[in-house]
Amino acid sequence: MTRTVVRWPHKALRTPAADVSEITDDVRAIWDDMIAVMEAMPGVGLAAVQLGIPLRLAVVDASTKRGQVVRMANPEILHASVELRDHDEASPCLPGVSAIIKRPRAVTVRYLNADGVWDQKDFVSLWATSVQHQIDHLAGRMYFDHLGRVKRDMLLKRAAKLAR
Repeated sequence: MTRTVVRWPHKALRTPAADVSEITDDVRAIWDDMIAVMEAMPGVGLAAVQLGIPLRLAVVDASTKRGQVVRMANPEILHASVELRDHDEASPCLPGVSAIIKRPRAVTVRYLNADGVWDQKDFVSLWATSVQHQIDHLAGRMYFDHLGRVKRDMLLKRAAKLAR
């Protein structure tokens, strides 16, 4: 099935997603669709809500080779480093704009893996940024919510102008 990314200000992008109770074939199929969309962008991560699916599912692949996708259900950050990292973040939900966002350089994340088992993994650098970005999406937040009001308003105005 070919899925498309929803555009800002779609309601799904501001609604916290529901927990996934178990990993089923349907969940695995959604992950497969998410990976296909992420690869086609190309991007380093995608949350199910970006496709209008209100489930706490995310995929991340910040590898240089690709094919190293981590599939996550119900991801939660257990630990975040004090050291921050700047990264120019964007979203296919709001095309044409981006912003430098400061996030912890490393995070430890707990999630249900593709086998339906709770797993824990440390992510660093771009991997950590992408995981945090996806977890924000699952909570109904966008990357620009980390900006001050003036910068956020400017970014949204610029995006609206580009959409015309």
